[in-house]
Amino acid sequence: MAAELGLQTIGDDHDGLVRRLIARWRDDPSATYRSWFLWDERLKNFRSIRRGIGQVVAEIERGTFGVAYRGSSLETVVHSVAEQRQIFKGADHAFLWKPKLRIPDIYESPENQRAFGRLLDACSCCDTAEEIIGHIHTIDRLKIKGLGPAVANLLYFLHPTLVPPFNTAIVNGYNALTGANVKLGSWEHFLAMRTGILDLNDRHRDLLSNDLGAIGGLLFDVGSKRYPAPPLDGAAIGDWSARLEAAREEARTLSKAAQREGENERTHTEIQAWLRDLGLALGYDVWIAANDRSRPFNSAPLGHGCLERLPDTIATSRGADSIRLIDVLWLEKGGDHVAAAFEVEHSTSIYSGIVRMLDLALSGSDLHATAGLFLVAPDAREADVRAQLQRPAFSRVADLDISYLPYGELEKNREAIARFGSGLKAIKAVSSKLA
Repeated sequence: MAAELGLQTIGDDHDGLVRRLIARWRDDPSATYRSWFLWDERLKNFRSIRRGIGQVVAEIERGTFGVAYRGSSLETVVHSVAEQRQIFKGADHAFLWKPKLRIPDIYESPENQRAFGRLLDACSCCDTAEEIIGHIHTIDRLKIKGLGPAVANLLYFLHPTLVPPFNTAIVNGYNALTGANVKLGSWEHFLAMRTGILDLNDRHRDLLSNDLGAIGGLLFDVGSKRYPAPPLDGAAIGDWSARLEAAREEARTLSKAAQREGENERTHTEIQAWLRDLGLALGYDVWIAANDRSRPFNSAPLGHGCLERLPDTIATSRGADSIRLIDVLWLEKGGDHVAAAFEVEHSTSIYSGIVRMLDLALSGSDLHATAGLFLVAPDAREADVRAQLQRPAFSRVADLDISYLPYGELEKNREAIARFGSGLKAIKAVSSKLA
C-alpha cells in the first residue's frame, strides 16, 4: 500500500524544487496561504465549529437528530465549514442525502447514525493520533455507505495538527506532488495519504506550519492547477520553471480580486473601529477581539484606548475562550457587566458570531446575561441573517435580546448617537429585533 501510494523517499533535488514552489506560493496574495490560512477569521471559527460538532453528537445521543440533512445541526456545522473560503468550498456535498443511492446512510439508519456520532464524540475527546486512527478504523469496519474521508474535514477542526483537510483537489495535489495514487472515498487511502502529508510537512515545516491547514492549502492549490507540481524525475525542470513563472503572472492578473478581498477585511476593521469609538464616546469600556487588537487602523492598533484584558468574572467564565473573540464588547465603566456585544459579519457565515454570543449569554453570570446582542452586517444581508436564525441549532436565540444593526444605519447615525446618545437606547432604535 505504501509503495502504491507513493510514500517512498523523494530525492533531495525534488525537495529543493518543492521548497521553491512553497516559497513562491506563500508570497502569492491570492493563494490559500495568505487568503485563507493567515485569515484572522479562520481561527475564530474553530471553537464554534467544535461546539457545533458537540451539538450534533448530543442530538444523536438523545435520538433527536432526525432523518434528514436539510435543517439538521449537521447542515449548520458543515455549512459553516464550507464557508471557510476556497479550500472547503463544496464540503457539504458529501453529506447531502442522495436518495437514489441512499447515501450517506447516516440519516435513515439509526445504528449508522449512532456510529457516526460515536466517531465524532470519541475524536472530540481524544488527544493522540493513535486514538484518532483507531476510531477511524472502527468506523471503516462498519462500511457505512457514503461515509468516507470527507468526514476528515470535521476532524481537522477538532485536531488541526493531527488530521489534514480532505477533498478532491487536495488528493489530486498530493498525487501530483508525490507521484502517489491515492483514491477518493477510501479511509485506508486517506490514512496512507495522511502519513505522506505528515512526512512532507516535517521536511518543510519551516515554510509551513504545525497546523496541517497550511500544507492542505498548498495541495489544494496544486490540485486545482493553480500551481504546477515540480517534476518527480528531475527532467523538464525548465518547463516547470516557466509554468511556475506563468502562475506568478496569473497571480498579478488576480491582484484586483485580492485587493477587493483586502477591502472586505478593511471594511470589517473599519466597522469595528466605528463601534469602538461609539462605545468610548458613550462612556463604556471597550474590548476588541483578542486576535484583532493589534490590527492597524488609521496608523494605530485597533485596540488602542481599549481594555487590555477582560475582567476576571468574564475571563474565567464558561465560554471565555469564545467570548474574548467577540468583535466588540461594551462594558460598564470600571465594572464587569457587559452592556452590549457586537459581531460584525461582513461576508462570512453568521454561525460563528452567534455561537460566541450564545457563549456570552449562557456563560453562567447574571452580570452579562442581559447584554444587548447585535449582529452588524451589510444592509442587504438581513434576509440571510433571519433565514440562518431559523435553523434548529439556534433555537436558544429566541430567548436572547438580539438585534440586527445594518451598516447603513450605523454609519448614518453614529455621530449623532455619540454626541447626544445615552446607554443603548439610541443604538437599539436604529436596529431591528431578530428574536
